[in-house]
Amino acid sequence: MKTTSVALIASLCAAILLPAAPARADQNIFAHDNLVAWCIVPFDAKKRGPEERAVMLERLGIKRQAYDWRAEHVPTFDAEMVAMKKHGIEFTAFWGTHEEAFKLFPKHGVTPQLWVMLPKAEAPTQEERVKLAAQRMLPLVERARKLGCKVALYNHGGWSGEPENMIAVTKLLREQHGAAHVGIVYNLHHGHDHLDRFPAALVAMKPYLLCLNLNGITKGGDKRGMKILPLGQGDLDLQLLKTIRDSGYRGPIGILNHTGEDAEARLKDNLDGLDWLVAQLDGKPAGPKPQPRSWRPPPAK
Repeated sequence: MKTTSVALIASLCAAILLPAAPARADQNIFAHDNLVAWCIVPFDAKKRGPEERAVMLERLGIKRQAYDWRAEHVPTFDAEMVAMKKHGIEFTAFWGTHEEAFKLFPKHGVTPQLWVMLPKAEAPTQEERVKLAAQRMLPLVERARKLGCKVALYNHGGWSGEPENMIAVTKLLREQHGAAHVGIVYNLHHGHDHLDRFPAALVAMKPYLLCLNLNGITKGGDKRGMKILPLGQGDLDLQLLKTIRDSGYRGPIGILNHTGEDAEARLKDNLDGLDWLVAQLDGKPAGPKPQPRSWRPPPAK
């Protein structure tokens, strides 16, 4: 009996020390338990509080949240982390930085990705711009290292939102400053100008990609009042999902509200659209196209 107990303890210790198994090549990265809810705090017509939001995510079967906030939400940072833990929701990412949040991360045992935009880096040459941007990121990079958090550069337009520039800064920080915890979060709703080169950009970003946020995409939609659409309502959605799946990326996938609509209605629309698209990726009949609760196509001109 004693020998058996020793052997059992040894095997358990070995299992704990072994690294987590890598994602299988055939894993469905669009499965609901791999999804991250994004832009559902200030972007929510119902203005839910932390507990209501956590209950909503649990009800939808979404296990992860990327937390965006405004000044009015700072007093509820603590309650948010409590509610997410209570309902089994991972506090996957935190928008920007805030001293109050940095105090609370250790208290609640969370180490979220910090989603930040690159600082402005005006300089005569591309090489100088990359070096300057990396230098200005260093204080946060070191702060995140001490907190056990990752830093994810967030594309939001301009020079700092171009995939090639985010890759260059990330690579410099990793190679010259040992910052393996720095990477990229890529948002399709801010990537309309990248569509023609997205497959190549995705391959280049993949070694650094910490999260990829989906969106319904129609070419030129950002210029026609259709920048943010529910999944399944864009002309390019199936093609983009196939590109993402075939790239070999196996990290978290974000779905978002980022509108003035009810966050739950928009998340449901995204889940319906995603399931409809994934069925087609798997070679199944498409079936009827989902009818969104939170969006109507603009009238034809």
